[in-house]
Formats: sequence, structure tokens, C-alpha cells
Amino acid sequence: MTFLVALPVLLPLLAAALSLVAGRSPRVQRLMGVVVLTVIAAVAAVLLVRADSEGPVVLRLGGYGPPFGITLVADRLSSLLLLVSALVTLAVLIFSVGQRITDFGRTTASTAFHPMYLVLCAGVSLAYLTGDLFNLFVAFEMMLGASYVLITRRVTAQRVRPSMTYVIVSLTSSLLFITMIALVYTATGTVNLAAMPDKIAALPAGVQSSLALFIVIVFGIKAAIVPLHFWLPDSYPTAPAPITAVFAALLTKVGVYALIRTQTLVFVHEDSWAVLLGVALVTMLVGALGAIAQNDLNRMLSFLLVSHIGYMLFGLALFTVIGLAGVILYVVHHITVQGALFLVSGLVTRHTGTVSLQAMSGVARGYPLVAVLFAIPAMSLAGLPPFSGFVAKIALLQAGAEVGTPMAIAVTAGAVVTSLLTLYAVTKIWVGAFWGPPAEPLPDDDPNDDVTVGTGSTSTAMLGATGGLVLISVLIAVFAGPLADMSERAANDLLHDEGYRSAVLGEGDG
Repeated sequence: MTFLVALPVLLPLLAAALSLVAGRSPRVQRLMGVVVLTVIAAVAAVLLVRADSEGPVVLRLGGYGPPFGITLVADRLSSLLLLVSALVTLAVLIFSVGQRITDFGRTTASTAFHPMYLVLCAGVSLAYLTGDLFNLFVAFEMMLGASYVLITRRVTAQRVRPSMTYVIVSLTSSLLFITMIALVYTATGTVNLAAMPDKIAALPAGVQSSLALFIVIVFGIKAAIVPLHFWLPDSYPTAPAPITAVFAALLTKVGVYALIRTQTLVFVHEDSWAVLLGVALVTMLVGALGAIAQNDLNRMLSFLLVSHIGYMLFGLALFTVIGLAGVILYVVHHITVQGALFLVSGLVTRHTGTVSLQAMSGVARGYPLVAVLFAIPAMSLAGLPPFSGFVAKIALLQAGAEVGTPMAIAVTAGAVVTSLLTLYAVTKIWVGAFWGPPAEPLPDDDPNDDVTVGTGSTSTAMLGATGGLVLISVLIAVFAGPLADMSERAANDLLHDEGYRSAVLGEGDG
């Protein structure tokens, strides 16, 4: 069973190499990508069942254990996020094929998209599964290297500046990350996450707090928490819709996952962390208010993405079982909902030829299915019952009320206000884009164009992929009970990490 842990990393890397060889065979590239991501989803499901029933599944590469060996670990949290992420990347790939962004609409495929997309997927998998800080850095570099290529494909003058912002911020965060690893290794003599807690506990309290805060800054840039979020609303909206969707759904959540893993496993927090609670509150409100101020559909969704990172920080900062269970639920919900919303944005702008809400009108009358595909994840994001966002937010609000400190109560109230602001923002999108008389249909001047606006046509693959993500978000709400129970077990694992540490540091293979 342990060899399965390596497959989510090795399979997409092998497929990326083969995809380069098959660069002039578009069908082979597409089939290879779909098959590999389907297999990863199946492997993640098996790992989740095994981790939930028997504990973490551990693979020591080459048979070498800590502190020098490379260890991959699949516990409840990493397996669950790996499964959801694999489903999202599969849906986005199908959307991309339907939109023909994968080959720029040519009969000969672009050799860049499929290999880079698969490398991105491998980086996401490695980030979830790695058991040490250095390979977490490697995972982020894999994701960033692939994302550089994907976000700058078919560069136009409008994309150069935000793409450069993305590259510069990413390189800066990488430099901070490697510096942080050096500091941690100097202080503890190890980068293995399971071996670090005892070493960290022996350090002076001031050093512990400094390292914890440094890690929050490093991963906070990647998660786009306020005030480290400035790069995201400029960078993401410039990319084609499927690229923006996978970035929004996964890259920021990998940063959140890294925060959760390090702040619960490596550092001990007896009580809620007021500093992180304050950052969570500011992130919620600034993101939501920024969204309301926008007229660009993609920028509005990007600010909403920033805003809802605050909910995840809120639950993490409480450091209680119910708070962390709410975070896990919220991450699962947000990965699917945010990905779906950006895919719907691609459908809307494809039909209207614009990203300006003032220039849109009547999408609901002209394309009622697209309106339904927007309405469900939008209501879920706003936290309306009975959708998945409501379930996750209720868990977080309950956690904040149970902690009961003045700061926790303030952030709980801020979470309610942010939900209302989110509802206002998605209502603004509905009124601007979907309500009113339908606009004149756009001619299909260039059926081979790969951009997200102005073609006027929508393939079955695009609608099916978007509908699949929306369906997953609905299923999360339908099976909220079992998912909440699993999230609570995963949260218990995070706060009581003896099982994780013994599996990684012990004699057996998991």
C-alpha cells in the first residue's frame, strides 16, 4: 500500500515528460492528462480510506528514514485535500481542452500546456504529501515554475505587467522560504516536520515566536493574506479562465495547508493566537470591500478569494478541534466553489466578450444553464443554506463563540459581516451580468481563438467540466455529516500529533 503515496507525484511527472515527446499528437496529450489525473483521484480515494481506518500511510524513499531520508506521508488531511484537488484539476483540464487553450486552436498542439499543467499537479501533490520543509519548498518551486509558463502563455501588453508582478512576488517569497528553512535548520538541526516539535520546544520562547511568525509571513504571501495579497487581484484575472480557476482553487489553498501543518505540528499554541485572529479579520473585510469596489468580474472574484482566506485563518488561529474541523471543511468547500466560479466567469466572458459588469447584460435569458452554474457556487460562497459554504461557516462561527475571547468574538462578528458583503458582491454580479435584456450575440469570428472572451461559443466539455465542479460542491453539502466527522477526526490528528509523528519516526513503513 505504501507505494501508492508516491504515485500522485511520480505519475504526472512521468506523463509530463511523455507529453513533451508527444507534442505533435494533441489527442495523445489530452488523453494522457485525463487518464493520469483520474488515476490520481482514485489513488487519493484509496489513501483517504486507508488513512481514516488505519492511520497515516508513510513511504520512506530508498528505505532511508528521518532525519536524512525523504518521507512522504498521507494522513486524513493530506489525502482529503489531494482527492479534492485531483478532481478539480481534472475538471479544469477538461474545460481547457473544450476551450482549446491547450493547443491555441491549432491542429498541432502547443508543447507547453500539458507538460506544465502536469508538473503543476505534481507540485500540488508533493506539497500535500511531503514530510519535511525542504521538499515542501521543492513542491512550491515546481508549482511556481509551471505557473510562470501557464500565466505568461501568449503574452499580450495587458498581461506583461501583472505577470511580472506575479513572478517578482513569487521569487521574493521563495527567497524568504529558503531563508526560513536555513534558520529552522540552524536552530533545530532538522527539517523533518515530525522531528521538529521537540527541537522547537527546547528553544527560547522568543525564538519560537519569531520562527512561527516568519513561517506565517512566508506562507501568508503564497496564501494571499492581507496585507500580503496585493499581487493576486492583479495577476490572476489576466490569465485565461481555466488557468485562473486552477490557480484560485489550489495555489492559495496549498499555502493555507502549509500554515495549518506547520502551526499545528511544529509549534505549540495553548490558546488562540490574537495576532493571527487580527490578520484573519482584516483579510476578510479588506477582501470583501475590495470586491464590492470592482467592476471587473475576474477582479471581483479575486478579491472574494482573498476575503475567504480569512475564514481559514480564523479557524486555524483558534487552535481548537472544532475550529480546525471548520477550516478543513472550508478549504474543501472553497477549492471546488472558487474553481467553479472562475470557470463560470470564463463562460460568461466568452458569451459577452467583456469582463466589465457594466457592459454585460441578460446572460440568464440567453444562457440559462450558465446562470444556474453561477448561482449555486455563488450562494455557497455567500454561506446561504443549504449549500456547503453554510455548513463550513456555521462550524467556524460555533468555534469562535466557544472560545469566547473578545478577539474571537470580534472575528466571529466580522465573519458574519463578511458573509453579508459577499452576498452583496455576488448579487452585484448577478444584476450586472445575468439580469436584464440579453445582449446581441457575438459572432464567431475566429473559432480557433483560445482566449476567454469574444468567441461566443461554448463546448459541451466546458459546460460539463463546470457542471462537474458545481455538482461536487453540492455533494459536499449533501454529505456534510460524514465529511464533518472526518474533518473532526483530521482536526484531532492535527492537535494530537502522536500518531503522525510515530508513523513517520517509527520503525515501520506506516
